[in-house]
Amino acid sequence: MRAGRAAYGALAVLALVNLLNYADRYVLAGALPLVQREFGGGDARMGALSASFLVVFSAASPLAGLLGDRASRPRLVGGGALLWSAATAWGGAAHTYGELFAARALVGVGEAAYGAVAPGLIADLFPATRRGRALAVFFAAAPLGVGLGYAAGGALGSALGWRAAFRLAAAPGLLLGALALLLRDPPRGAHDPPGAGGPAAGPRGAARGLRRRPSYLVNVAGATAMSFATGGLGAWMPTFLARERGVPLATAGLAFGAMMIGAGLLATLAGGWASDRLRRRDRGAPFALCGLSLALAAPCALAAVACARPPLYWAATFAALFLLFATTAPMNAALVDVAPPGARAAAVALHTSVTHALGDAPAPALLGALADAWSLPRALALNAFAIALSGAIFLLGRRALRGDLRPDAPTAHAPPPPPRPQRGAP
Repeated sequence: MRAGRAAYGALAVLALVNLLNYADRYVLAGALPLVQREFGGGDARMGALSASFLVVFSAASPLAGLLGDRASRPRLVGGGALLWSAATAWGGAAHTYGELFAARALVGVGEAAYGAVAPGLIADLFPATRRGRALAVFFAAAPLGVGLGYAAGGALGSALGWRAAFRLAAAPGLLLGALALLLRDPPRGAHDPPGAGGPAAGPRGAARGLRRRPSYLVNVAGATAMSFATGGLGAWMPTFLARERGVPLATAGLAFGAMMIGAGLLATLAGGWASDRLRRRDRGAPFALCGLSLALAAPCALAAVACARPPLYWAATFAALFLLFATTAPMNAALVDVAPPGARAAAVALHTSVTHALGDAPAPALLGALADAWSLPRALALNAFAIALSGAIFLLGRRALRGDLRPDAPTAHAPPPPPRPQRGAP
């Protein structure tokens, strides 16, 4: 089954909105030294500022998942984009640390409405055989947005001031948010086997059903460990390059942003293509791909912090980013494949809430506190261990994914099978 032109047009809009989603999220990381210079405080205080978005994002995601399985998904996508863009512009006008903290928290509300809904919407636009590639296009916009955010925060912030960088990052989201409101909402389960949809379920119902899908729990655990590492790396790497390696802030933001764009774009597309190809022969291939990539990324992340020579730490940074981004499409394809179509938004919301609440939400503040107590290089070195742990979890969960994707596997919303009678029972 092939997807029509309307599906690809909707994918293009969703991918562009996702690009701005990450640009607005990471503009603060690129401009963090400038913000710290104006408002003062130690690294822990700045880490808390970075985490304010993620804490609210995690808390709001379950409600967004509840709405996403019942309400119009284009309205949630468009409304979320309008809200977070307005909040980013407000952050650029903040006069106190507390006002900026509140603005970044409001960005989390808008992005929660979008993040819980978009993957399930794409799953209903494309058949399972093309979902990996469709999700790869969608998530390939993420590193582009991250790189754009770093560049806007670092380069534009240095040239025009961090407030101007925030305002410029916010403007396109208002236009794309309005455009997203016009998208068509496909039927839930449109490309899934008959009877696979099941009723819409809220976070509690999805949690009960997905406990019978072990690969979902593996996905949450592995993504949480990886989220901690990427959250710490994303929040502090430009500051590390400027403070510890003597790279000018504008150069650090541009260089790290360019690496995020190049490595992220190539790796996300390659990961989606490889996942679709390998899944034809091995249903557990998405997790195997994630595990191997993360196992290789861990030593690269450690070398990026430990090496003092520019050619070595730049090469190690690029390699670590490439291998981390290669997991994006396989991990999310496995997530939407095992979730029932009627509860995909809730399943994505639960996954998002846990991985952010226990992963990249505490990471910036925790690493900032460790940097105050020890040093920033030692704090960042912890990311390598989190990446290795994530890789081990995905590799060990490969068999669980195979079982959950069997044609005869019970759906996540189906009642559990009756217990087998004991031997000798009447």
